[in-house]
Amino acid sequence: MQTILIVGGGAGGLELATKLGKTLGKSGKARITLVDKNTSHIWKPLLHEVASGSLDTDTDGVIYSAHAARHHYHFQHGELIGLDAGQKHIRLAAIYTDEGELLVAERSLPYDTLVLAIGSVSNDFKTPGVSQHCYFLDSAPQALRFHRALMNNFVRFSQQNDDRALNIAIVGGGATGVELAAELYHVAALAKRYGLSGMSAQKLKIHLLEAGPSILPALPKRIADAVRKELSLLGVEVLENTKVSAATAEGFITADNQLLSAEMMVWAAGVKVPDFIARLGIFELNRLQQILVTPELKAKGQEAIYVLGDCCGFQQQDGSWVPPRAQSAHQMASLVGQNIVRQRRQKPLKSFVYKDHGSLVNLSRYSTVGNLMGNLTGNSMFIEGKLARFVYISLYRMHQIAIHGWWKGMLLVLVEKMNRAVRPKLKLH
Repeated sequence: MQTILIVGGGAGGLELATKLGKTLGKSGKARITLVDKNTSHIWKPLLHEVASGSLDTDTDGVIYSAHAARHHYHFQHGELIGLDAGQKHIRLAAIYTDEGELLVAERSLPYDTLVLAIGSVSNDFKTPGVSQHCYFLDSAPQALRFHRALMNNFVRFSQQNDDRALNIAIVGGGATGVELAAELYHVAALAKRYGLSGMSAQKLKIHLLEAGPSILPALPKRIADAVRKELSLLGVEVLENTKVSAATAEGFITADNQLLSAEMMVWAAGVKVPDFIARLGIFELNRLQQILVTPELKAKGQEAIYVLGDCCGFQQQDGSWVPPRAQSAHQMASLVGQNIVRQRRQKPLKSFVYKDHGSLVNLSRYSTVGNLMGNLTGNSMFIEGKLARFVYISLYRMHQIAIHGWWKGMLLVLVEKMNRAVRPKLKLH
């Protein structure tokens, strides 16, 4: 029986495991195993909502082991630390309890076909102090760490009888930084409803720092301008052309040696593939350490290894790289699934063609803006307001349907609406 390992349970990896489980795992034609260092899945574009407390991982997360049992694949909890492409096996790190006791020893897993979908992490560009003093939002555990600190600060500032504000500085004017800034104002306003009477949006001061000339550099200027205006109305101070040279316990030091004081600092500037991929010395990489692939999404020089999602370096005919977005991972997962089945049947493999469906930025309950059908309209179809919000939510619904199927996906939508009607709108713990 063919053994197919998928490392990484993000948007692309989980969708691929679900698809292959239905097509190959259910019939016993192959053993499909998903590997992830976490035990549950949260759609990465929603991590800023986990960080703010608008989304509860306990109710909105997907437990890999339970999902695997229902969709005919297997789940292995573990972190990839080694890969032997010649012998065709991967090595997973040992797992320890919170008390430091060994739970599962380091182990190896063999494969016939390997799919790397390990995603990306924030790129701190080796800026001094960032790793010690900043919060990151690359995973659900990191987002939850930020949330706990945020709630503690809300409690502290709620008890103060003066007008001092909670200063939060966010480095990175991409979608994550922009959406987090808006979401934080929303939850600060909600805090007053749930016992934190001294906390409000007026007691929050957010600085959004972008090293480049404009926030949202990957999106059309019209969208960036609309978002900048909306953020300013909320109270966010947008600082473009502002480079950070260091982070300290007091705040960020800018390139012109100015201190921007902050009680909480978030680093959301740039992405890269985890460093251990480069240390393996197996793959050809680009400057973001993405693994270079063939048109069929196989790692160059590796016949048995496919790559998809943020860690995949696919250069298009115009010289541009496929952007690290959820829609890219979704499209890549679809093609890799087809090519694995076609390869089993000894049929020619398909080449990947990226279709840009546009981009949307959700500013919490305040606004949603973006463009649709990027390939067809040259990013010129601008939408905002309720229509944009509907399309934004629809992207998540499509992901839910891809991993749960139509019936359960629609049932989950209903359950979510019921939960939102009866539970607090802000996670308080």
